[in-house]
Formats: sequence, structure tokens, C-alpha cells
Amino acid sequence: MDNVTTAECLTLDFGPFETVHRWQRMPECDEFVGARRSKHTVVAYKDAIYVFGGDNGSRMLNDLLRFDVKEKSWGRAFATGTPPAPRYHHSAVVHDASMFVFGGYTGDIHSNSNLTNKNDLFEYRFLTGQWTEWKFIGVTPVARSAHGAAVYDNKLWIFAGYDGNARLNDMWTISLLPGDTRIWEKVAQSGDCPPTCCNFPVAVARESMFVFSGQSGAKITNSLFQFHFRERRWTRISTEHILRGAPPPPARRYGHTMVSFDRHLYVFGGAADSTLPNDLHCYDLDTQTWNIVLPSADSQVPSGRLFHAAAVIGEAMFIFGGTVDNNVRSGETYRFQFSSYPKCTLHDDFGRLLNARLFCDVEFVVGEGETKIPAHIAMVAARSQFLRARIRQAHEKREKHLEEVLGSADVPVKDLPLLEVKLKDAVPEAFEMVLNYIYTDRIDPTKRFEDTSNSRFDDPLNNGIVLLMMDVYRLAVQFNMKRLEQLCVHYLEATISHANVLEALHNAAHLKLYFIKEFCLSFIVKESNYNQIVMSQEFETLDQPLMVEIIRRRQVPQTRNFSKQYESGTGTTLEQDMEAFLISIGKEFCDIILMLDGVPIPAHKAVLAARCSYFEGMFRSFMPENNIVNIQIGEMIPSAESFASLMRYIYYADVSMPPEDSLYLFTAPVFYGFTNNRLQAFCKQNLEMNVTFENVIQILEAADRMQASDIKKYALNLIVHHFSKVARLPRLKQLSRELLLDILEALADKHRF
Repeated sequence: MDNVTTAECLTLDFGPFETVHRWQRMPECDEFVGARRSKHTVVAYKDAIYVFGGDNGSRMLNDLLRFDVKEKSWGRAFATGTPPAPRYHHSAVVHDASMFVFGGYTGDIHSNSNLTNKNDLFEYRFLTGQWTEWKFIGVTPVARSAHGAAVYDNKLWIFAGYDGNARLNDMWTISLLPGDTRIWEKVAQSGDCPPTCCNFPVAVARESMFVFSGQSGAKITNSLFQFHFRERRWTRISTEHILRGAPPPPARRYGHTMVSFDRHLYVFGGAADSTLPNDLHCYDLDTQTWNIVLPSADSQVPSGRLFHAAAVIGEAMFIFGGTVDNNVRSGETYRFQFSSYPKCTLHDDFGRLLNARLFCDVEFVVGEGETKIPAHIAMVAARSQFLRARIRQAHEKREKHLEEVLGSADVPVKDLPLLEVKLKDAVPEAFEMVLNYIYTDRIDPTKRFEDTSNSRFDDPLNNGIVLLMMDVYRLAVQFNMKRLEQLCVHYLEATISHANVLEALHNAAHLKLYFIKEFCLSFIVKESNYNQIVMSQEFETLDQPLMVEIIRRRQVPQTRNFSKQYESGTGTTLEQDMEAFLISIGKEFCDIILMLDGVPIPAHKAVLAARCSYFEGMFRSFMPENNIVNIQIGEMIPSAESFASLMRYIYYADVSMPPEDSLYLFTAPVFYGFTNNRLQAFCKQNLEMNVTFENVIQILEAADRMQASDIKKYALNLIVHHFSKVARLPRLKQLSRELLLDILEALADKHRF
């Protein structure tokens, strides 16, 4: 069967929808139903969230509340049997049709008596409302509170917490399957285990449990840890050594929540040192990057809080309660609408183009050994003004040579040799890293290149990699790549240490990297560093002029702040450079013509092949005659405006466009073979949210042209509903006779009923 979606089968489900990234305040829980609280738990089951326990500021609670997310109403959950004793800082998880509550802190907080941690386990069955306490055989976990709990492989997993005297980092598991023996197993953990901690959240995704921050005393960090259930192994997710200009992780905190949805982890609230932030942080499991989620314009954003609780139902997160300013307990409920767009693959697509080395049209001859490194003119010219000028010079030199040898520079492209650009003073390994940044906006200094087995790429703190990054910095300065300069400086500042600073100083002086040299000198003469460094054996072998400079600098220290030159935000991103390349800079480097309804549109083969398997397959199999490709999407020729939107998406992943363009491009991801259907998802959302009486005529025209019957019907209904406004639009007079008749028929149908 043909895998290309045709216009006849294009359908969009129009109906109720939610604005993505919108915070919405839900009805508050009345006091007669349940008290305001914090340190409680929230779980989700079907179309409701269940709140258990916590404290209201004067006493512990053990009531069970239920919020129906469809009815938006609160009530007490039906319950029989003996519930757990009032408690807070317990855990609650859902398995099948039951909620399991483990541990927590119990007693009378008002009189400060009988306060103790628990290690009991209670099951609440949603279908019957029955509470049951489990009884165990053998050893049980130490009693604890403020721990983490998760369900995986039909088992309950308990991690860390506080036992009343010390923080823990042990792990226990027990089967939740009916009929299995109720025996706790202590888990033998391996790998980079988190420090002892409490008041942290956990989230389960991709066969793993994730732990972020929490109270760990002097060891508190903002690290994200991943526990691989099958291997029972911990990993600290470390991305500090990767140069990419990504936002930093959230500040260290405790009392926050973390939930998983789609490919993301979402962190909200908590106490970050002395503040209660209300930013929503999002961690992308695919790209391993943190971002702050900006709320929609019509959001009712909750205030900062800690010891609240959160759960996910469908495509929304619900948070309830918590402690807000002045130690006040909250009874508020908020709903946050997630977005589930497929990830942006722009960087990955261009990275694959570099690694595959297909369709290369330039060869850089690097270093004294004249190492040949192939690349793509379009990508390099887009990112570096310096290299763009060198490519022009090489092109002019080649044309002059062809005229001298052949009498003409008019030679078929397929017969031309690769353009050669010589970079004699560059280090091949460093230039490879710069190329990787050019294509992907990131560098991982520890990544081994396929053409080297040099062990110095293994450790980001290794002297070899630090020195190599200085070569990368030198090239960034030479190539006028400000953002890469900034990333290199931040990397070097973070990795230069007692062990490598003297070698880094020597190399900086040799390469005339004055900024790095000054940083090294400043590092050496610090009070806390000076004696250890000058008494080392490495100092004895340092060049005498540098020794003298260190001693003089120690006697007359400088107060200049070297980091100010590289404040964040300088330079341009891959997206910004590719946008400028598409709009203006890249026109002189075009090597393919896209013919849209007789109108030529210059483009670049490398970019098209990187982003679209349709063009990659075409360029692999045969080059179009005269380098001209006729453009269509299936059997339909898109409008000029919609194709311009498509080109913006291909070149720099822009998804902003008028709704009528979204309709034309809805099937483009399938036809052109994009890596995923991200564009299609945005097109659908754009149509759902932005069809108004002001643009409905354009939508009607596009739907008719694409034979998208459901969207055409939707547009006609909207026209009928707002006909008094639509009738005054100048565009109405330009409609075809057939569409005007369709509108008249829709109006007649309305009055008929």
C-alpha cells in the first residue's frame, strides 16, 4: 500500500481542545470536605485524583479525598476498613486498581507526642473502597518518612528517606501481585548512587526511576539521577561537559514535585534555598536538556509552594495543596495542560548529514599534514563569516584555474572537483569539533571521533582534552563564532584545575590566547591556589618568563573580571544562522532550483537532503535535469505562502504559520519523509486554535483545494455562524463561483432547520 497520505484521507478531529502550557485554577476543596494541607500524597486513577493524609498546620490527617477531573468537583472518597493512622511525608502509588500507602511520620504534632516514623504498607482498593494493612514475612525496611516510591514490573520500590536520626539511600522492593509471598527484598544498588536524601520526588519513565535534588545536607545538588530497574544500576546524568548553550538545570531544592509525561520530566515548586519558585522546569529525556516551560498568556499560574503533590491524568498535570508563603497550608488545585509535540530533529538531522558525509561539496585541507575533511558549503557558509569568505576565495580560485586550463569556467557541476579550502594553522581534531558545532550547535569533548582512538577524549578533565579545547577556542575566535567562543570559555573556566593549569597557561601563551592566559594567571595567584601550584614539580619545569609573570602577578594582583566579556546570550544559534541563510546570506550558495507552479525558488541540496528523505533519495539516485525539481505535495501544488512556511521549517524548524498554510502542509511530513511528524502536530494545533471569521475564507479555499471535506465543512459552519462579519470581508468577493454556491447552500441548510 502506498505510504503517502492522500488528500482524500486527510481528517482532523475538530472539537473541544485545551490551550497547551496553560495553567488553570480548579475549584478549591471546601473545608467541610477536606482541610487545606501539605506533605500529603496525590495519585491518579481513571478520571479522578485521590488525596491522602498530610497535615493542616495543627494536626496530621488520614482522610481520603477525591477530585473528579471531568465534573471538577471534590468529595470524600468512599472507604471501609481501618485506614492508616494520620501521617505525613508518606508515599502513595497506584498498581492495577489499588493505591498503596507506605511509611510516613505519625503522632500528635500539636502536643509533640508519640511522633514516630512508620514502615507499614496499606492497600486501598478503588473499586470497593476497602482499606487493608499488609503483613510481611522476614526483614522489613527501616521505618522512614520523606522517601521516594515507585511501581515497576508489578513491584513497589522504596528509596531513601529519613529514619528519625539520619537520611538514607537504601532501596527495597516487594511484589504487589496477588498470591505472591509478601517478602521485602533489599536491593543491591550499583553505579553512581545519589547521596543520602529525603524530601525528593521520583518519576518513572523508560524502564527507569528518576530522582532530582532533595535534602542531602552538605551534599545537596541539583543533579538528576537515573535508576535502571533491570540492571539495578544508578547513573548520574552528567551533561556539564557538553558545549551547547542549553539552559542550566533547576536550582537545588526540596519539597518539589516531578512527574513524567511523553518524553519529558516536569519539576514544579519546592524550596530553592530561601525562595519558593513557581517556574515549571522540563527535562527532555531525548536531548538531555532542561528548559523552563513558559505558560500560555491566559494562564492562572500557581504561586510558589513546597510539600504539595502532583499527578497526571491524560495530557494534564494536577497539583494540589502545599505550603505557600508564611507557612500557610493551601487547598488550591491547579491543572496544567501538557504539549506532546514530537521533538525537534533539526540538530540531529544536520548531525547525521555530517556523519554520513553524503553530498559533500567542499573539502577542508587542515594542518601541516594536510588532513582532508569533507563538509557542505551550505552549512559552513551559514555559520561562519570567516569560512564563508574563504569559500568564496576558493571558488574564485577554482574558476580562474578552469579558465586557464579549459578556457571556460562553465563546467557541469557533476564534473567539478570538490572545492578545496586550506586551513594550514588549524588542528584537525579541533576543526572536527568546530564542524560538529556548526552542524549541531553542540560539542561533546569526550566523544571519540570515528577516525581516532586517542584516549585523551575519554575524560573531560583530562589535560589533553583541555588543551584541545583551547585549540577549539582559538578557531572559534578566528572564525568569528561568538557563541562557540563563549561556550569554550565557560568550559575551560570549569575544567582548569590545580592539576592542569600550568600546562594550560603554557599552551595559552604559545597559542597567544590572551584571555585564557589571563584566566590561568588569575587562577594561579588566588590565595587558596598559589602555594600548592608554585610548590609543585610542574612549576619547576615552567618557562622562566611565565614563572616571572606569575610572581609579579602575585605581588600586584589584577581585579579585572574576565568572565564579563563572555556573558550568556552572545552570538547566534543554529536556528538563527539558518534563518539568515535562507532569507539572504545563502542565495549565492544555492545549488538547486525548486520550481513551484512555474516560479523558481533557489535552495541548497545539503539542507534538503538532511531534513527530507524524499530529497535524499532523489539526490542519491539521480540528479534532476538542470538541477530543477518540480514541487508538489502528493497530487497538490501548495500555495507560495505555504511553501515558504515549509522552507522555514526545513531550514530552521520554524513552526509559526497562518492556519491556511497549516492545512496545505498537513500531509507534507509524510510526503517528504521528515524524521517525525512534528510539523503535522503543529499544523493540527494551529488549525484547531486559530481558525477565525477573519481567516476562514482562506481556510475554506485551502480545504476545497485539498479535498479535505471535514475541514471544509467546519469552515462553512463557521462562515454561517459569523456570516454578518464574513460578508464584509473583501476576500469573499474573490471566491470562486463554486465556493460561493457552497456558502449559500450552507446558509439555506441553517434556515431549513
